[in-house]
Amino acid sequence: MKEKELMSELSSIRNLMERSAKFISLHGLSGVLAGIYALVGAYIGYRLVYQVGGGLIYRDYYVNDQEIIAKLIVVALSVLILSIITAVVLSMQKARRGHQKIWNAASKGLLLHAGIPLLTGGLLIVVLLFRGYFGIIAPACLIFYGLALVAGSHYTFNDVKWLGISEVVLGLLAAMMPGYGLLFWAGGFGILHIIYGSVMYVKYDRAK
Repeated sequence: MKEKELMSELSSIRNLMERSAKFISLHGLSGVLAGIYALVGAYIGYRLVYQVGGGLIYRDYYVNDQEIIAKLIVVALSVLILSIITAVVLSMQKARRGHQKIWNAASKGLLLHAGIPLLTGGLLIVVLLFRGYFGIIAPACLIFYGLALVAGSHYTFNDVKWLGISEVVLGLLAAMMPGYGLLFWAGGFGILHIIYGSVMYVKYDRAK
């Protein structure tokens, strides 16, 4: 009996240490919804770039119409803002149900380590926009986002690392096929997020 009690106490201590060391309030549905937002954004971007009836053809040239580029930036920022708001709201709700604090050492570590590559990638993308290198913006988005996920995965679920690696691989493929940037963007931020979010929901959220 004492051995069982000791094992139970050790298990409780281990769970407590994991909760304090890792940010476990990420909600799988936030990934699914972020993916849906991205697919809607990609569809809007497709309409802007290819116009009605343009067909999904390979583009060996790049968009250089400033008005279209400005609209694409607005769409991308809208998807980003919606995704962040959704993630924060659902994480707060999950943390509240689990009697956890959303702002702790783990979330600070996640924000810091994921934020550095995200900020670096964001600044690089701004430079690319001003320099007119539009063909590598989609690959840069995927690669730096993937690096941010890998860097921050130490402070949250290990599944995030594999999503990050998948994003980096997809970004490298997109760099080899710049004419398909919109498709890769939709695949990385849309389909991969939906798959990842669904897996996370089944593993960590469905029974909660």
